[in-house]
Amino acid sequence: MKAVYSVVVLLFTLLWSTANKPVNKVDLDRFSGKWYSLYSIPTMFDKGTRETTTTYTLNKDGYYNVVTIAKKGDDNDLHTYKSKLFPDKNRNNAEMKAQFIWPIKVDYWVIELADDYSWTVVGHPDHKFLFIMSRKPTIPQTEYNEIVARCKAMGYPVEKLVSQQHKAN
Repeated sequence: MKAVYSVVVLLFTLLWSTANKPVNKVDLDRFSGKWYSLYSIPTMFDKGTRETTTTYTLNKDGYYNVVTIAKKGDDNDLHTYKSKLFPDKNRNNAEMKAQFIWPIKVDYWVIELADDYSWTVVGHPDHKFLFIMSRKPTIPQTEYNEIVARCKAMGYPVEKLVSQQHKAN
């Protein structure tokens, strides 16, 4: 009986969950610029960071030069990390590949994006990480709650979200 119950719960979850997929299209020029990483399911590269900002600069070759600045642990020094982000034009630029260490590239999907590009959510096809980012250091609590609920419906382990501890301007 337990097995039948487990199968029913699994099927119900699969039927009622939202697909984890990228948005329909990303305008690369509008996506460029500075983003505040507000909350994240961290990767091994950014575990323990806080007050993280990332700036995407689109270059003439069609990919982003990325500069991430963060504080780490109790240290108040700013640490700078450089990487690259390669949009897939065949996927309307919503599926990208991040390169932190050459030659390794990691899937980097824009899974939510405000119409006015004021906030975005970046995820991974296997739910390995999640970043809720904004053009400002904070977003309203209700907006955050709605984003988290949608991410949970997509299968992300939102209980692992960590605040980047930005202070309001």
